Amino acid sequence: MTTIPTLTLNNGVTMPALGFGVFQSKPDETVTAVATALDTGYRHVDTAAAYGNEREVGQAIRESGLPRDDVFVETKVWVSDYGYDQTLHAFDKATGKLGVDRLDLLILHQPAPDRFDLTVGAYRALEKLLADGGVRAIGVSNFMPHHLESLLEQVEVVPAVNQVELHPYFSQPAVQAADEQHGVLTQAWSPIGGITFYPGWGDDTRRSTLDDPTIGGIAAAHGVTPAQVMLRWHLQQGRSAIPKSVTPSRIAENFDVASFDLTADELAAIDALDTGVRGGPDPDVPRPEFFAREIPEA
Repeated sequence: MTTIPTLTLNNGVTMPALGFGVFQSKPDETVTAVATALDTGYRHVDTAAAYGNEREVGQAIRESGLPRDDVFVETKVWVSDYGYDQTLHAFDKATGKLGVDRLDLLILHQPAPDRFDLTVGAYRALEKLLADGGVRAIGVSNFMPHHLESLLEQVEVVPAVNQVELHPYFSQPAVQAADEQHGVLTQAWSPIGGITFYPGWGDDTRRSTLDDPTIGGIAAAHGVTPAQVMLRWHLQQGRSAIPKSVTPSRIAENFDVASFDLTADELAAIDALDTGVRGGPDPDVPRPEFFAREIPEA
């Protein structure tokens, strides 16, 4: 079986570098997709309250027969549940749906700068859950360097992880540098540039990293696919990556990234593809209607 490297978080907890994502996976597809991923060898699953499929992720993990401690479970608190007491309750909702007593990693889904006092309150709730043993590690998502600095001025525990949009066309070097400076692991969502169109945000005319000639040339040189090259790029540079798919062949392909190494020149060539243009929403732009989405009870 393919061996995926393990990363050690800033509190000593270890995590498989490659996780299986279920963003935009419909609930009725999620059980099969996660089951396939676990059978393939994934031992890290990333979901979120806002994805609406935590229950199905938990079902797949239970039905896999794997010991609970063998699967690293990561989920996210949505903005409508920010605030100290609300976030403590969001933990109850998440664990209830997932069918687990403890989460391996719980992170805040957005910085929500238009209500950052609630974001700070939410993070303090994560600190409480960490201290009480309900979660093994805590973190954030979509935090830009100024969000991270503001948070760190008001809390005690440095986030273990910052999950952000990160792929060859949008590699966020400033975010990566800020994370590294503070000992925060950068985790890539949309790691192969596949999830780069959001309804109502930007346009869908942008190029796909999968068709990039530089990446294609590197893939051909190694006898692998462009997606495998991009995931290898993340792993060799010390990041965590969360690819998603509901297609069994792609799930297997995305996991099979340990049999080759990219050269320093190849890594630099991929780094040079950065356009500075994000595919997803700007974390600094308030989205009150989007943030107001209520998360159902368990």
